[in-house]
Amino acid sequence: MTSLDSFKARRTLTVGDKTYTYYSLTEAEKNGLSGVSQLPFSLKVLLENLLRHEDGRTVTKDDIVAVGEWLQNRGKAGREIAYRPARVLMQDFTGVPAVVDLAAMRDGIAALGGDPARINPLVPVDLVIDHSVIVDEFGTPKAFDRNVELEYQRNGERYRFLKWGQSAFDNFSVVPPGTGICHQVNLEYISQTVWVRKDPETGEDVAYPDTLVGTDSHTTMVNGLAVLGWGVGGIEAEAAMLGQPVSMLIPEVIGFKLTGKLKEGVTATDLVLTVTEMLRKKGVVGKFVEFYGPGLDDMPVADRSTIGNMAPEYGATCGLFPIDQRTIDYLEVSGREEDRIALVRDYARAQGMWREAHTPDPVYTDLLELELGDVVPSMAGPKRPQDRVLLTNAKTAFEGAMESEFKTALDGKRYKVEGTNFDVGHGDVVIAAITSCTNTSNPSVMIGAGLLARNAVAKGLTVKPWVKTSLAPGSQVVAEYLKDAGLQDDLDALGFNLVGFGCTTCIGNSGPLPVPVSKAINDNDLVAVSVLSGNRNFEGRVNPDVRANYLASPPLVVAYAIAGSMLVDVASQPLGTGSDGKPVYLKDIWPSASEIQEFIDRTVTRKLFRERYADVFTGDANWRKVEVEGGLTYEWQMGSTYVQNPPYFEGITKEPEPITDIENARVLGLFLDSITTDHISPAGNIRVASPAGAYLQSHQVAVADFNQYGTRRGNHEIMMRGTFANIRIKNQMVKDETGAIVEGGYTIHHPSGERMFIYDAAMRYADEGVPLVVFAGKEYGTGSSRDWAAKGTKLLGVRAVVAQSFERIHRSNLVGMGVMPLVFEEGTSWQSLGLTGAEQVSLRGLSDVKPRQTVTAEITRADGSTIEVPLVCRIDTLDELEYYKNGGILHYVLRSLAA
Repeated sequence: MTSLDSFKARRTLTVGDKTYTYYSLTEAEKNGLSGVSQLPFSLKVLLENLLRHEDGRTVTKDDIVAVGEWLQNRGKAGREIAYRPARVLMQDFTGVPAVVDLAAMRDGIAALGGDPARINPLVPVDLVIDHSVIVDEFGTPKAFDRNVELEYQRNGERYRFLKWGQSAFDNFSVVPPGTGICHQVNLEYISQTVWVRKDPETGEDVAYPDTLVGTDSHTTMVNGLAVLGWGVGGIEAEAAMLGQPVSMLIPEVIGFKLTGKLKEGVTATDLVLTVTEMLRKKGVVGKFVEFYGPGLDDMPVADRSTIGNMAPEYGATCGLFPIDQRTIDYLEVSGREEDRIALVRDYARAQGMWREAHTPDPVYTDLLELELGDVVPSMAGPKRPQDRVLLTNAKTAFEGAMESEFKTALDGKRYKVEGTNFDVGHGDVVIAAITSCTNTSNPSVMIGAGLLARNAVAKGLTVKPWVKTSLAPGSQVVAEYLKDAGLQDDLDALGFNLVGFGCTTCIGNSGPLPVPVSKAINDNDLVAVSVLSGNRNFEGRVNPDVRANYLASPPLVVAYAIAGSMLVDVASQPLGTGSDGKPVYLKDIWPSASEIQEFIDRTVTRKLFRERYADVFTGDANWRKVEVEGGLTYEWQMGSTYVQNPPYFEGITKEPEPITDIENARVLGLFLDSITTDHISPAGNIRVASPAGAYLQSHQVAVADFNQYGTRRGNHEIMMRGTFANIRIKNQMVKDETGAIVEGGYTIHHPSGERMFIYDAAMRYADEGVPLVVFAGKEYGTGSSRDWAAKGTKLLGVRAVVAQSFERIHRSNLVGMGVMPLVFEEGTSWQSLGLTGAEQVSLRGLSDVKPRQTVTAEITRADGSTIEVPLVCRIDTLDELEYYKNGGILHYVLRSLAA
């Protein structure tokens, strides 16, 4: 749709022999949009987005003016805008259900007499398969091949489906397994900093800032390349891919000033852990963070991306860096096309988005400042990424954590590991993993780890035998430059053999510990430790046998593998004894910054990037052997336990059924405050004694092959069985004989009064033709936004959720699935009304509902008495109302395309 262009911002820009149309912020400022030049870089990106998409409905002139008025309210006005990112990034866990929905939409449009070929993403979508490789084999030259073999055995059904999607859909690309982590592939190859698309109406090439949403929270890594992006739930991602706007608040923007330079021996990991600690203390949840100041002059994009990557850990929506010469340097070395590099430079200058040393500082909501020279070697742990400890204090801090966190005395005892010649004790490092895009995207710490390994091997040091070592780079580029530099041989000598290209240990795919080590840990209730170069270290995330987890730079991961214990003070005590019988200290093997830089200059080259990404979508021999089934529509395999056709479009008609009141609904759950999407959405391991476990066993799946909910997100039968099934959720309807609330996914079926799994009760209600409602307290749906928290709610038959307040994205997701979000008036709650869950609920006034209109709940108690309660409909916009009337956003788009 052509922009209404209220501020006459449409202009042309000639770069070399090409001419581009763009929306000029400078012209908009001249034409009445005052103050634009003082805005933070991130808000200039949002403003350009609104100027380009102004249509008088989803984006109005008032929305554009509201961004211009940011200088007066600094983002505290709470105004919502409709934002359209340029593209979408997915990983395979979260991407599979989105592709399932697209495939189901093709079947749905065919049922309406439409052309299945019309169902395609309307913006570019890149899905990178990176979440499925597990570190089963390690410490041997065959580790990589064996782990790939197991990955394909476990995920064959999913991979066949994704490969079909790669061939069936336009605007949809799949990066095969074994290529890298989505965020690193995005940084090194996909991102362009300035995006270009051909206007379908005019045929002009339109240039605009590269922006995206991703179905993984660490999408923010690309903020280091001046690309505005962040993680969203699957439903928002699907909306974006289908051309629908993402609703967001105009944010507060925290300016983070960096000055000075890092000292010798200090890494980008030390810097990001410091930044994370500072921003967590500041409190930046829901806000943008933007970095500025003279400290950027010499900061490479690799270091910036390390900081951007951990925005979820410091709590911000994003952590953006501006476009400057360092951006251009990275685009050049990483092999981007020359005409795109020239466009980035000229576009940024024309838009007032180019940063130089003398560029005036933008206006921010609030400020922080860090002198880079004050950063010191650090780790973070044992449970949270913001809990930074100085390397010099790591041993003492762990000893303190043993008492305060783990309630365990350090008795010095060690326990024999069966069938070996070694023993283990509290504090032993049993996992040392160079993993995660956070650090494996950064040549300085990866080459630093390789050089430290070389120096250690030269001194005769070895890794302790109880340590599970692994190297999982975020891209093939990393493996190649380590090999070219001769450093992979040294890492191999210490057991850091290549295990795969994927997220591995950072997302819990660390694989099992050797059985004798695991047995010694569990038999003696030991507090074992992992040291990993990742971004998350929550308890239970890395490995079920490991209770303490520390984030550290790759060189420190190698050092702790050699030391073998958190009870070794690696800053002052020897890591081990050299082949000459003398003690070897960390300072003896730590490489210098100049040595690291010399290796980077020699091995990290434009030629290398161009070669490794030349055939990025082709894949290895394993991927090429995956057989594709289906053409325009997918040939669903009825026996598949991984991918099934969801029932969203069964019986769909060309026109939506009129909305009617909800009559005599039963209550599925009564919940208190802060019920998160982790409580609602299926996640983690599938228990045998659960509806999902029963389903898999009925389909002859062995318990050992259950895999986890994440890998089975493409099967609605499993996911709906896992909705509201969290072992820690507390449905206030369900009490034991003492009156205590029972934990787990249970409810009471009425009027029978039987206690049963929520899924089983929902299916019985469905058979009885009874609609369902859920009641909750404040901040319902907080936490990571997850598509299945809303999808599962819908498929269980829940027609409305009534809460005191909603988390913004989950509220939007419920509407997107055709579920009505309603809020009590101030001062009212289900507790104040005395609800027990035995009531019947009718919702009146839905047939002509408007955004934010008051509707009435008629509640009939078990004794037959009734009360009427006013509720506010939290369908907030006209677009959301259309989604709801159609039964959800997918139905709305499907009918629009069919028409």
